[in-house]
Amino acid sequence: MADEPLVLGIETSCDETGVGVVRGTALLADAIASSVDEHARFGGVVPEVASRAHLEAMVPTIDRALKEAGVSAKDLDGIAVTAGPGLAGALLVGVSAAKAYAYALGKPLYGVNHLASHICVDQLEHGALPEPTMALLVSGGHSSLLLSTDITSDVRPMGATIDDAAGEAFDKIARVLNLGFPGGPVIDRYAKEGDPSAIAFPRGLTGPRDPAYDFSFSGLKTSVARWIEAKRAAGEDVPVRDVAASFQEAVVDVLTRKAVRACKDEGVDHLMIGGGVAANSRLRVLAQERCEAAGIRLRVPRPKLCTDNGAMVAALGAEMVARGRAASSWDLSADSSLPVTDPHVPGHPHDHDHVHEVSKDNLYS
Repeated sequence: MADEPLVLGIETSCDETGVGVVRGTALLADAIASSVDEHARFGGVVPEVASRAHLEAMVPTIDRALKEAGVSAKDLDGIAVTAGPGLAGALLVGVSAAKAYAYALGKPLYGVNHLASHICVDQLEHGALPEPTMALLVSGGHSSLLLSTDITSDVRPMGATIDDAAGEAFDKIARVLNLGFPGGPVIDRYAKEGDPSAIAFPRGLTGPRDPAYDFSFSGLKTSVARWIEAKRAAGEDVPVRDVAASFQEAVVDVLTRKAVRACKDEGVDHLMIGGGVAANSRLRVLAQERCEAAGIRLRVPRPKLCTDNGAMVAALGAEMVARGRAASSWDLSADSSLPVTDPHVPGHPHDHDHVHEVSKDNLYS
């Protein structure tokens, strides 16, 4: 094994079939096959559709990633895969594929956590993560504040959404405004031409007695929807751009305010933002302004690395190999509610030995 481990990562937690190849902290390939268009007519992700799309895309996407990286499968030092959290059926496709490739290649298998992977991906752009690092992860399924002192073994939840995740709220408001799916990019686009102070939408869980680091966007979503309905009922035109800008400002205001507060309270001087909503332009600008004012260094990967991808899984897998973490056992399964406190799913010692015993042979020609 080289000093810098060469790892292939597979991500299938939702509607993206992502395969990445990483050598240490260097990204060699990031291949993605998306089924988002197949879900658009339903206004959201349909689990069965996603699972079938993963099945069809898996082998071609792996082949494309290896070709893009310019490496052979037999040269890999390990196979990493998202074991959870996510859609159960979608996760099972990825885990099954990873186990098959790992066994056939005679390589160790690493089942890793989707959320921890979103944090670790920043290493591919900005180098090794400081320890500790505060991470704000915002996507269609998650809005979480996490404190990481060791990305491979110690990730502590500080706060999370108690209802709708930020990305889910973007999707729902886009649907009410008839802007289509997914909602994040289109609302971001319309908001750039609107007035963020035009409508005073509520900021959830920001009262003095509310949980300091938890999020709630359900009330905001309802408030925006009712405002729009009232306009339509009165026969008035809905100012779509102003609504988009005001709604977006309410979301990013709460996200950045709580993230900076967590950093101050914990004495952490680095904030990393990840997840699909981290691609939002206003979130990036406001986070930068507030971090600079608080003396906190902000790290945000480029937009393509913020959304679900195989590179982030490979990045965490490479870190597992580099730090000598135990490989997963062959009975690794998908866990749709895998807690972030489990950055990876190791096997028992005898299972670990078995993984490396198999690695003596290469069944993949």
